[in-house]
Amino acid sequence: MKCSIIIDKNKDEEVLIYSRENSPTVRRIKEFAESADTELKGYDDGEIVKLALPDVFCFIVEDNKIYAICEKKRYRLKQRMYQLTEMLPESFVKVNQSCIVNVEKISRFEATLGASLNVILKNGYKDYVSRRCMKDVKERLSL
Repeated sequence: MKCSIIIDKNKDEEVLIYSRENSPTVRRIKEFAESADTELKGYDDGEIVKLALPDVFCFIVEDNKIYAICEKKRYRLKQRMYQLTEMLPESFVKVNQSCIVNVEKISRFEATLGASLNVILKNGYKDYVSRRCMKDVKERLSL
């Protein structure tokens, strides 16, 4: 694969990919380019922290507040859930009304007695997959 970088201060930044097929490498490059443009600020005890999307395991709603769950910490966000859904790259998928997970951070799925699924992330966080979101989760993970 060839790679070219053209630096021109008079143009807007843009990533163009010429490929014979939509391979996993092409999708990862696209996701990286999209996530580099997305900047999230998390709030933790008066601190403002810039969050890198690859470090975020999931976004959850708790007590009508939005939190980004990272490996060991959680950060409060100012965005609403619908805003996150619109701005996040394809590496994030909505699993229920109050949770969006990073596909790269999924450890496994666990079947429950009620014929539903739980998603378990690599940091141990566990949430359910709603029936409404099941189709999108399966498509995103090619199940």
